[in-house]
This record gives sequence, structure tokens and C-alpha cells, in this order.
Amino acid sequence: MTTIIEQYEHNTSKGPDYRPSSDLPAEGVADPAVRYIAYYLPQFHTIPENDEWWGRGFTEWSNVTKALPRYVGHYQPRLPEELGYYDLSKVDALKRQVELAKRGGIYGFCIHNYWFSGRTILDTPLNLLLENKDIDFKFCLNWANETWSRRWDGSEQHVLMKQNHAPGEDIQYAEYIAKFIRDERYIRIDGRPVIMLYRPSLVPDAKEMVQRWREYFKAQGLGDPYIMMPQAFDDNDPRKYGMDAVAGFPPHKVGKGLFNNRRRLRYLDPRFIGNVVTYDELAESGMANKAEGYTLHPGVCPSWDNDARRPNWGRGYSGSNPAKYGDWLHAASTQALQEPSKEARIVFINAWNEWAEGAYLEPDRHFGSAYLHETRKVLDQLGSKRSRKRPNHGPMEEAPASFFNFVKNLPSLGLRKLTGNFGGRNLR
Repeated sequence: MTTIIEQYEHNTSKGPDYRPSSDLPAEGVADPAVRYIAYYLPQFHTIPENDEWWGRGFTEWSNVTKALPRYVGHYQPRLPEELGYYDLSKVDALKRQVELAKRGGIYGFCIHNYWFSGRTILDTPLNLLLENKDIDFKFCLNWANETWSRRWDGSEQHVLMKQNHAPGEDIQYAEYIAKFIRDERYIRIDGRPVIMLYRPSLVPDAKEMVQRWREYFKAQGLGDPYIMMPQAFDDNDPRKYGMDAVAGFPPHKVGKGLFNNRRRLRYLDPRFIGNVVTYDELAESGMANKAEGYTLHPGVCPSWDNDARRPNWGRGYSGSNPAKYGDWLHAASTQALQEPSKEARIVFINAWNEWAEGAYLEPDRHFGSAYLHETRKVLDQLGSKRSRKRPNHGPMEEAPASFFNFVKNLPSLGLRKLTGNFGGRNLR
């Protein structure tokens, strides 16, 4: 009978799909057929606010390292390998991320940006990037314009940082980001700087605000911005806000309404009440996601599981492996290639480093750099104009493919009662 110890040891050891980063090409791709932009979380450094709200020394690693497997095949914890438990207040950590991202075929980061009525937090990595011009890497900003509450521990009514959207604040924000847009590394589409607004539905006059942004940036000589939003919170059509496009942000939208596999699991922790959907279903839904009269820049995610943030009641998509992720990425890239403008051929990847949501390309102990290898492989094949037939991986097993081989010859497991304490988002 598989125990939680065996599952934990399996998850934190090298698996059959493991690839070292030393196998990656030494250089990035100078002229990619499709630009891969990965969402980037700057939560990996201490700030006074998090010290006050969550305890001294809190960073995203505080959630990541306490995770445990809740059922057979549950890939938790997800622990970093090559980059380690980095501190993003150190420029060397940022440089190491960029070097690895470029080798893996990533064009740039879409950095989540936190601005509250003139107050910025978690902006140290962004400021380091601006100050260090020798970091040769593209970036753009996503204004994460929602109120922060104690969502991690379920106390949603306890507001930590209020997002006001008061009159005039939209131009104050535009003035704040102008210095980043002026940077030559800022991502543009046909000369237009890319700006993402996370939740336009929270802005009382979003369409008017978008127009004010356009007027402001054109008056500053920065051009007409290419304004988009992610597909999230049942808000999918950018046209009603006067925006240019929408960006894929899975599992938002494409993960909604899929079958909850929880009753079919073999529990290691009988208290688990979360949702578990197969990665196959998520990927198939993502591949079927098409624009409905508007411009869609497709999105993919290598995996996703937020049980680290919400122990025992999180949501996960089980069974991801590099090959299945590669199939989805290739399909999204093929879709992106239909854009008439080469610079609009973009795929968004969720994410570079969302460790507590199980959505990351950075190397971990079990897979190493396998997902980065797959990313680069798909991009190189696009560039060489070789077709890549999507293999039939067959139906999804209850456990991830890499673990299924480990358990397939074991006897029926049933429920296992455990004792002991199992520790116990906003977009940050």
C-alpha cells in the first residue's frame, strides 16, 4: 500500500522525464517564429506588508515548502532545483532566471504589477530590471488591479490592501509605468507598447479609462498602447472595454466546468475536499479555445495545482508531463501563427514561477528542466518549419504518467487513514 512517505519521496526525487538544464542550448532564439511570454510573479522577497500579514520572513516559498501529497499521484510538494529558494531582492537571482528563460525559448516576462493609489509593493524585481540595463530580456506589465484580502486562509472579508480606482488614478498609474515603457526592452507589437489590465470589470469606467490611457501615452510620444486583458473571471471579450486583444491565462476560462475526479482518487489524507481535473481535459479545452470575433493571443500552462496555498481544498489538474504540455504549446503556437503581423504571434505561458499554484517552467527536483526543454523543442521546430504531429497519449490516468508506472503493479489501495497535522489568492 502506497504511503504518504513513498509518494513524498517519489515527488522530490528525479523522475523518468527528468532533464538537466545543461542539455539546453547555450543561447536564446534571436528571431522566434512565435514569441513566448511567461507570466512572472515577483512574490519571492520579503516586504514589510507580508511580514505584518503572514509573519516575519514570509515569501511565496513559505507556502510552497509546507505542501504535502493528499492522494496517490498528487505531485506535491513541488520543490525548486537549480535556482533554489531564490531571493528576488538580489539582482543575481533575476539574472539567473533570465539566462535560463532565454535558453528555454522564452521571449519575455509579463510581470504582475501591484499599484494601489500610488503605493507600490513587490516591485523590487521590476526596479532591479529597470536599473540593470545589462539584463538583455524583454518584459511588459500586467496591472493586478484587485483588492488583496486574506484569501489564502479563507478570510476573504479581511481586506489587506484596498484597490480604489478613484477618479484620476488611471492617469497616475499611466504616469508611473511610463518609465518602464520607455525602456528599450519593453515588449511592443508593431511599435505599440503592450499593457495588460488584469480585471477591467473592477474599474467603474474601464472603456473610458482605456481611451484616456491611449491619449496619455500618445501625448507622451510613446505611441498608441496595445491594451489587453487576460481571459479570467468570466470576462473574455476585450471589445466591450475598447481593448485590442485578450490573452490566454489558463486554467482560467478553459478549466471551468471540467469533471471533478476527486471521488476516483486513492486518498493519502482523507480530509482532502479539493477539486482534481485531469490535465488532458484542461489541455483539450485549451486547444479548443478560439476567438469569437476578437483577437486572442492563446495561452498554455505546464501544470496547475494550488493546494500549497489552500491545503486540502485547492484545485489541481493532475497528470501533466512535458510531452502533453508540448502538444498544447504546439497547438497554441500554430494558432498564433495565423496572426498577420509577425509581432502579434504570441503565446502566453502561465507561468514562469507560480510555484504555489504549481504553474512554473523553472527547474524542479522531479522534472528538472524538462518543461523548458519541451518549450525550446517546440519553438525550434516551428522555426525550422518542421511539422510536429501531436501524439496520442491515450486516456489520462488518475495519477500523473510519471507516477503511474510506479503504482500500476501495486495492489488496490483504497483509503488510508493518516494522523498528524497537515499545515495550513489574490494574484501575487
